[in-house]
Amino acid sequence: MCALIRDDVAGQEAEHHDTEQHAEGHHEEGFLRKYVFSIDHKWIGIQYGVTSLLFLFFGFCLMMIMRWAIAYPGKTLPLIGSWFSQVNVMSGIITPDFYNQLGAMHGTIMVFLGVVPLAVGAFGNYVVPLQIGAPDMAFPKLNMASYWCFLSGGLIMLSSFFAPSGAAQSGWTSYAPLAIISPGQTLWLIGMIFLITSSLLGSVNFIVTIVQLRAPGLTWSKLPFFVWSQLVTAFLLLLAFPPLEAAGVLQLMDRLAGSSFFMPEGLVVGNKVLEYAGGGSPLLWQHLFWFLAHPEVYVLILPALGIIAEIIANNTRKPLWGYKAMVYSSIFLGFMSFIVWAHHMFMTGMGTTMSSFFQTTTMIISIPSVVILTALFLSLWGASIRFNTPMLFALAFLPMFGIGGLTGLPLGLAASDIHLHDTYYVIGHFHYVVAPGTIFALFAGIYYWFPKVTGRKMSELLGKLHFWPSFLFINGIFMPMFIQGLAGVSRRLYDGGSQYAHAQDVLFWNEVMSISAWCLALAQIPFIFNFFWSIFKGKRVGANPWRATTVEWTAASSPPIGHGNFASMPTVVRGAYEYSVPGESEDYLPQVAEPLEAGIAG
Repeated sequence: MCALIRDDVAGQEAEHHDTEQHAEGHHEEGFLRKYVFSIDHKWIGIQYGVTSLLFLFFGFCLMMIMRWAIAYPGKTLPLIGSWFSQVNVMSGIITPDFYNQLGAMHGTIMVFLGVVPLAVGAFGNYVVPLQIGAPDMAFPKLNMASYWCFLSGGLIMLSSFFAPSGAAQSGWTSYAPLAIISPGQTLWLIGMIFLITSSLLGSVNFIVTIVQLRAPGLTWSKLPFFVWSQLVTAFLLLLAFPPLEAAGVLQLMDRLAGSSFFMPEGLVVGNKVLEYAGGGSPLLWQHLFWFLAHPEVYVLILPALGIIAEIIANNTRKPLWGYKAMVYSSIFLGFMSFIVWAHHMFMTGMGTTMSSFFQTTTMIISIPSVVILTALFLSLWGASIRFNTPMLFALAFLPMFGIGGLTGLPLGLAASDIHLHDTYYVIGHFHYVVAPGTIFALFAGIYYWFPKVTGRKMSELLGKLHFWPSFLFINGIFMPMFIQGLAGVSRRLYDGGSQYAHAQDVLFWNEVMSISAWCLALAQIPFIFNFFWSIFKGKRVGANPWRATTVEWTAASSPPIGHGNFASMPTVVRGAYEYSVPGESEDYLPQVAEPLEAGIAG
């Protein structure tokens, strides 16, 4: 029965593919339809990639301005201080209000407009259909709508810098009641609603595509780990984002319609009691926000783990160690991520029983992360490692993500979190997961799949010039944060703690971290030049320059824009990582190759 269903689905897909090819032969799409409002997953992936990289660059620039205020409080911002209005800076000196705007928008942009769209929207859109042998995403028009919701939300958020009241300044978490009474929050909320809608549309599309459009023979046990990571991520987005979208609408009503979902009665602001009836709960916002924001951490890290797994398997020339354990761990990780959110709320007085429950689940959720990381480390054992640029970023990811995970354990225990909560220790922990963790994985993915997108390879020399300074200076930024956090220096201090007695012994680290940040910015110049130079002048390569096994490498490098990725529908006959199979003349067996012996295909 299963075979009949599989044959029927394959027949329908082949007919759909032939129909699309026939239609394309008789109708040439115009420029707007082909490149602006495209419904081709490959071009939409490129749109997501370019847009999210621009947002990342902008968010990084905000951080560099913040680092000046922290390292040199009260000193005039050089070069660009005169660009800002007198509302935000006075004589080129960053004010506390403007610093708060920079902090809130930096966090929001890097997470919601940069890393997640790049990891899921760009890599997921471009690679997943190719890896499963599909002609396109299941719902191409929904895919286009997802991108335009994302772009609209991002532009709305960024436009708030030009509003009279300025941008949001209540942190990327937008805690009530501060976010409801402070200026600049309205456009942040509207933009966030667009971004969440984009993620929901995309997540539905990914789930249906992976479940329904896999190539014949591509069973669940033969899926590349990258596809598994994107599938689990899609379920996280689908289930965790709706509560925050509802919370965003409710907070918008509190701001604009006078409701009191998150506004308590008797709140005094400026020696005046605000007239809010109904007795809303500020803690309700925290619950709704963190119910999304902790699964969001795994939305950031799971696609990164998927990218790293592909690159490590390819560059060690051996199968992934513990493939099934990695898959089961990622599924368990996704499930557990929904019952750990309140470890962000130990300081809210929710009681020892609830605190004990959430610190227990937090310790449990560390186990699948350790399983996946250990499997990736063990995959290196006895390997013939190729130290190319993607592999360097992948290898650096492993210890950096390990540091991020280990430093998170004290924050998951209520007793130690009392001291560390809202200090620079938290900033260091989270950024080790996201910056030298996830962003290094995304760089690895860019170098790895760049030949597939463009038909050309990026320069190895420039790639290594990008990697080594980035690796050095990114640790120079975030490692000292643990020292400052253990000393009790609070986060979100516009002067870096210069007015606090307990911070005096560790203030010199502010200048070290800021100089490291600016040097990290300079280290990105080789990447930017390499990226654009290689598009036009990079070394031309064939369909499979890395000698990889997964299905996407059987498609042409730089596949043409339009539906249909393969000359004929591929048929998968073996697992995703058949490297160095004993007795074979080549050190890799592509998934779609016909088996040479009866026993190989299993």
